[in-house]
Amino acid sequence: VLHLLYARFWHKVLYDRGIVSTPEPFAKLVNQGMILGENGEKMSKSRGNVINPDSIVKEYGADSLRLYEMYMGPLEDSKPWSMQDVNGVHNFLNRVWRLIIDDRVEGLALNASVVDRPPTAEENRVLHRTIAAVTADIDKLKFNTAIARMIEFTNHFTKLSERPREVLEQLVLLLSPFAPHMAEELWQALGHSTTLAYEPWPKFDPALAREDTIEIPVQVNGKLRSKVAVAADADAKSLEAAARADARVVELLAGKQVVKTVVVPGRLVNFVIKG
Repeated sequence: VLHLLYARFWHKVLYDRGIVSTPEPFAKLVNQGMILGENGEKMSKSRGNVINPDSIVKEYGADSLRLYEMYMGPLEDSKPWSMQDVNGVHNFLNRVWRLIIDDRVEGLALNASVVDRPPTAEENRVLHRTIAAVTADIDKLKFNTAIARMIEFTNHFTKLSERPREVLEQLVLLLSPFAPHMAEELWQALGHSTTLAYEPWPKFDPALAREDTIEIPVQVNGKLRSKVAVAADADAKSLEAAARADARVVELLAGKQVVKTVVVPGRLVNFVIKG
């Protein structure tokens, strides 16, 4: 409450001096849910379920504590503390570190898989879908799902033998609001001598996020019978031709009268038959 009150005082000063143009400092009020003890009850010394953040920082680091509090669940929900999950987000940060840094050598050396080449179409697709998702989730204060998106990104690139430097730099920028200390170290390891604090937020390019091919369900009388891979921009005529060429569909339509064909580009093909 006092923080909100102080913020209003400072905002009024700025407004009276013409530095800001709106009299209301906050566009929306969001109440954070209570963090409960591991037993699901409100934290209190009498219950013996209080978590000392200093102990967490000492064992896991400040970034892990910060990340875990945002990953626990929806911001407005009450949720119980879980040391197992603290360890889980700590392991995620370790995976991000190993994605970029070779932890088998002394000092701060890049992993041999980090390469200076343009990203492939698939690498760009994963990157830009992650940028779009994390950006949208932060705007909605859905920090837990934003972190989940970065976990998916890390899992994908961990499997690759080569990881383009420019893609990893974008990951570090996305991660920086959540784990600022580690992000700064990774940023410098990637060859930057200045802080990332003034770097622009990664830009989403919808063209790079789009799939070249997509899988379209094929129905017969409204029931899913097969799936066909087609170009993402395939028109209705192309979709119907691909569906009719599918071996399973050929078998189902044999000797039957196609009364109607419903084609929704990018979504489905449905053959209505009788006989």
